[in-house]
Amino acid sequence: MPGFGPGLAILQVGNRDDSNLYISMKLKAAAEVLRNIVQINEDPSLHGLIVQLPLDSVNPINTEKVTNAVSPEKDVDGKMSNFVVPFDFQVSKADILVVGAGKPEMVKGSWIKQGAVVIDCGINHVPDSTKPGGKRVVGDVDFNEAKERASFITPVPGGVGPMTVAMLMENTVESAKRVLQSCLKGRWKIQYSKLNLLQPVPSDIEISRSCTPKPIEKLTKEIGLFSHEIELYGKTKAKVLLSTLKRLKSQPDGRYVVVTGIVLYAGGAAGGGYSQVIPMEEFNLHLTGDIHAITAANNLVAAAIDARMFHEATQSDKALFSRLVPGGSEKFSPIQIKRLKKLGIEKEDPSMLTEEEIKRFVRLDIDPDTITWQRVMDTNDRFLRQITIGQAATEKGHSRTAQFDITVASEIMAVLALTDSLEDMRRRLANMVVASSKRGEPITAEDLGVSGALTVLMRDAIKPNLMQTLEGTPVFVHAGPFANIAHGNSSILADKIALKLVGPEGFVVTEAGFGADIGMEKFFNIKCRYSGLRPHVVVLVATVRALKMHGGGPTNLELLEKGCSNLRKQIENAKTFGVPVVVAVNSFKTDTSAELELLCRLSKEAGAFDAVRCSHWAEGGKGAVDLAKAVQKAAEAPSNFKFLYDVELPIKDKIRIIAQKIYGASDIELLPEAQHKAEVYTRQGFGNLPICMAKTHLSLSHDPQVKGAPTGFVLPIRDIRASVGAGFLYPLVGTMSTMPGLPTRPCFYDIDLDPETEQVNGLALARPGYLCCGRDWGSQCGQKTTSPKTLDGSRTLDSRRASQEMESDYSPVGIRERCSCS
Repeated sequence: MPGFGPGLAILQVGNRDDSNLYISMKLKAAAEVLRNIVQINEDPSLHGLIVQLPLDSVNPINTEKVTNAVSPEKDVDGKMSNFVVPFDFQVSKADILVVGAGKPEMVKGSWIKQGAVVIDCGINHVPDSTKPGGKRVVGDVDFNEAKERASFITPVPGGVGPMTVAMLMENTVESAKRVLQSCLKGRWKIQYSKLNLLQPVPSDIEISRSCTPKPIEKLTKEIGLFSHEIELYGKTKAKVLLSTLKRLKSQPDGRYVVVTGIVLYAGGAAGGGYSQVIPMEEFNLHLTGDIHAITAANNLVAAAIDARMFHEATQSDKALFSRLVPGGSEKFSPIQIKRLKKLGIEKEDPSMLTEEEIKRFVRLDIDPDTITWQRVMDTNDRFLRQITIGQAATEKGHSRTAQFDITVASEIMAVLALTDSLEDMRRRLANMVVASSKRGEPITAEDLGVSGALTVLMRDAIKPNLMQTLEGTPVFVHAGPFANIAHGNSSILADKIALKLVGPEGFVVTEAGFGADIGMEKFFNIKCRYSGLRPHVVVLVATVRALKMHGGGPTNLELLEKGCSNLRKQIENAKTFGVPVVVAVNSFKTDTSAELELLCRLSKEAGAFDAVRCSHWAEGGKGAVDLAKAVQKAAEAPSNFKFLYDVELPIKDKIRIIAQKIYGASDIELLPEAQHKAEVYTRQGFGNLPICMAKTHLSLSHDPQVKGAPTGFVLPIRDIRASVGAGFLYPLVGTMSTMPGLPTRPCFYDIDLDPETEQVNGLALARPGYLCCGRDWGSQCGQKTTSPKTLDGSRTLDSRRASQEMESDYSPVGIRERCSCS
């Protein structure tokens, strides 16, 4: 394995001269020294550990506890201990005498049997004024006396030391071989949790609470993380430090699998049934606070924009300068120096700036009509979709129209998902364009002077969150960019760490939000472009019920076959990128064998590598074993990954390629605002960014009512916006709300906390997996609709509940159910 080599650590307590001499010999053969036994035990780069005895300390130390702390796999020294020979021991009877008393020249020649072999293990220092250091090294045996009687005696120094070092090195190498074999197998020693499967399948929250998750600290050890590489958030969550990537940099990556779906497929995120992330409450509520860090950082930028415009409008150049650089002659802050250099001003002494340079430095001259940065919050509130800010008398009439977005629509969320290091995140945050100046120049977060503070706010959020499934397998939960506007994928950092942890024979499954036309296309063209990672397999999830909807109704095989046009198109889309496709057919009790067989057959005919029935919702992991086997085979198949377009193409051409090849459009139409923005962004130097289409997830086209696989339509682009820090341009197709609203009866009516048990109640009603409330079946297929059901068919929704699902959009408390007919 590249970069792999045997490593040995030596732990010494105190500063004994005899230990120092012995250690100096060992350090010539092994260069690594660590201080902490636990870290050494965990560190796969170290394969042997010696605890140097005796433990020399002014405070009493339990030697047995110290030596027992050494992992047996790394105890190459055989748990060293000193053996003190009592004075009355009859050594004269010994044919072979081994001495390790720790006392200089204690064994006299007269004690030794004539012709005996003497092995002196002692190392002691005695005063000797003739030596440069004022002392010399002697053993535990009086050498001059003993050599007259012994047939052989080891000298000190130069006797057993080199032999001992050689043996230790051999033991270390053997230990390293065992570790290497274990690494090459890529096997984790995971203790899996056993499921207690019930029928009918209970609600997600009931299933979650019926299982006791193992301590997250235990899981981290099982997958090869060290205690110093994690930060615990209670007993069931942990953040993984980015230093893990540095440690594992020479470890080959595992196999990379992206999961996506057909249009209208509802699912993903925390999963459901017996295939979900637990604890459900922890996942669906605050988790580790990343969403709040993003909210705070985003709103800091918004506050900085309006504050800067206010101060520039109400102060002279001189007053602005005296406040931005207190005292006028103080030094600039590092971020201010960066702005000066951007302006071409190579001066670091504030007193040396000319009046013109001061003016350019203090005035951003933001054009209010070009501000694209909005405030965000993680609560659905339709009345914040358009607001007026600055109406207080203290703002002196400087008001403007603005809006709030949902937090996941913030560009900072997309930055978090696409960054690969703290340094890279700092750069991306700095590059976020928030507006243009009145001269048409882009204004960035760096220009506002806020990018460093943003990085501080996001310093913990960048660390991926680790949780577990019901069966005790690891899950990274990190980032959630709005898939309609941003790219809808989890973080690059989480994927990279996971690929290192699983090793070359392991598999990492990552999700691309919504259908393959949205999440998967952005996964390939944006996420893979920035991460440098290349997937081995695409898993395309489909259900009979969803494809019937595409066919126009729920009744027969003919409608199902008609609806499979959408499935065929999505298989084609995935294959466009040169990656094998496995179709996962999520089966439910309402599906017939004929329907499932038809769907699998049509998938293979459309070019899928394989199509497999899955029942993990009802059966957990064993319900997806066949899918796992199919993915494993597909990962060995030839792959010819390629991007859909060259980023250097003009903006309009890149949009057209996506529309024609992925959506099935005949052409695109750039409306006046979109055409203007394309010209502006090209002029500002952003024309070579990837494209992130902002369109409905309910259809391949721009019209959410059009099902199946439409062709020949013209895709209208009404506007184009830039997420320069995240690294993409997003054309707006049709109307797209970035702030969801509450339905008539929000689920908060059902949510409460039991003050005695502290248990969250009511989340059971927030059940993911609704595909169609049934209300639109009648309008689409002409048949009267009654008793709409949940996706799995296990519950019938009354008309009131169905209506609520129709209105529901997205909720920050995990109620992410949206009727796809709406």
